[in-house]
Amino acid sequence: MTSIAPDRDVQPVARFDVAALYCFAPMPEPAEQRATLQALCDANDVLGTLLVADEGINGTIAGNRAGLDAVIGYVRAIPGFGDLDVKWSRAVKQPFVRMKARLKREIVTMGVDGIDPNATVGTYVAPEDWNALIQDPNVVLVDTRNDYEVAIGTFEGAVDPNTKSFRDFPDWAEQNLSPKAGQKIAMFCTGGIRCEKATALLKSRGFEDVYHLQGGILRYLETVPADESLWQGECFVFDQRVSVGAELKPGPYQLCATCRQPFLSGAGAGGYARGLCEACEATASDAQKRRAAERTKQLDLAKARGQVHIGRKA
Repeated sequence: MTSIAPDRDVQPVARFDVAALYCFAPMPEPAEQRATLQALCDANDVLGTLLVADEGINGTIAGNRAGLDAVIGYVRAIPGFGDLDVKWSRAVKQPFVRMKARLKREIVTMGVDGIDPNATVGTYVAPEDWNALIQDPNVVLVDTRNDYEVAIGTFEGAVDPNTKSFRDFPDWAEQNLSPKAGQKIAMFCTGGIRCEKATALLKSRGFEDVYHLQGGILRYLETVPADESLWQGECFVFDQRVSVGAELKPGPYQLCATCRQPFLSGAGAGGYARGLCEACEATASDAQKRRAAERTKQLDLAKARGQVHIGRKA
């Protein structure tokens, strides 16, 4: 079936700023900080997700720039969080439907005790230096993201661990990577946080030459010109944009209403099955298809009325 992709040369006006952020640093009073951040985001009409834990903060939020600056300014004022990493992009419509500030054990869940990027971590590589590193024949390039993310885009020559969850990565690394002399391990992820924790894991296991892409794929796509880029495809993002490409322009993917996996807009989009990927259109039960069709119908009706169908404003 022919996929329908939008013309990226004709872009609607982006009205919302999007900030992907994280910082590994000891968080004072995480429960109190979570409550304060939730209230601050609500007061500034900022939506998205923030994860707060003893080891730091992680998340993506969207709204107007003044509101985001208020939230980011607050976080950077917390002792130890002055170096909060923030990747900026823009969106035509609000990519989130609610605000969730959550208290977690880890800001990115690996499930291995004692891994602390504040104590030991790999070598950061700036986006403008990344191409030279990953073209070195002695470098093993590893994508630390999950299988559905890798499926729509990755760096040329990258190893795909085919993981369903970041919790699977430590076992995969144990079985597939070796700290042999002279071998360099370079890792990357969406915004930099997963690969940073992955380098801390490898360093704890005796690996010496471990590198990771500073700012992740998002900063690489923002920084490196398209004609110099070694990135292939789209970058999956955890909001309603689903994917972004060169210069962080929104991509041609959407999430299947049934399996929640990304698929090209237009593929499998016909009749009451609209919103289903081709696999689900072929295999989903009638009840699943009806639910998907009803969900799509209600979203379309709400959009036509200028209303929000889901989220705190519904």
